[in-house]
Amino acid sequence: MGRRGYPPEFRRKVLDLIEAGRPVVDVARDLGISAQSIYVWRRQDRIDRGLEPGQSSGEQAELAAAKRRIAQLETELAIHRRASELIGKVVPPKGSTKRSR
Repeated sequence: MGRRGYPPEFRRKVLDLIEAGRPVVDVARDLGISAQSIYVWRRQDRIDRGLEPGQSSGEQAELAAAKRRIAQLETELAIHRRASELIGKVVPPKGSTKRSR
């Protein structure tokens, strides 16, 4: 399940054009992409290179993976809790005896 958007190679080439001195609006117009997208890519590139403070791409990917894993574990835990409830209703706990009156 990948993210839609432009491939990293394309983004790198766009950033190379900007670094070569081409104005962002010209590159955006020529390639048919949003100037705002280019500004976001440039900012993230500067963060990744340590030129600006912020969360690097690697850190973002790690955080997203951790959030997915937490959601998966929470789902599994909910399933186990529900199964435990159902089993508790059907099977009496160990050591207990049913007394008839």
